[in-house]
Amino acid sequence: MNRIKKLFPYLMVNVICFYLLTLLMKDTGSAMFILLFAIPVITFVNAIICGSKNSFDFLYPLLVMVIFVPYVLIYMNESATIYIFIYGAISLMGCFVGSRLR
Repeated sequence: MNRIKKLFPYLMVNVICFYLLTLLMKDTGSAMFILLFAIPVITFVNAIICGSKNSFDFLYPLLVMVIFVPYVLIYMNESATIYIFIYGAISLMGCFVGSRLR
């Protein structure tokens, strides 16, 4: 439980990123920009900060993936489930880079 408390602020940034950026999607072009550029960049930078502050933790990328599952079920169809693993991999790499910068 203590590990999750340390990761909570970074996970909340991801929740805000995933669910509030959806409000900016007006058409297919803006949705693709958000899904393929904005969310990955924010997730990666957030993971670098998390990794540099808390060291490498496998729990963080797993929780990022869990947070994104309801987003896919609510706003998208099942063809977007690949993004769950993509954002998990991006957060894993960012967490690793951040832990090396420490």
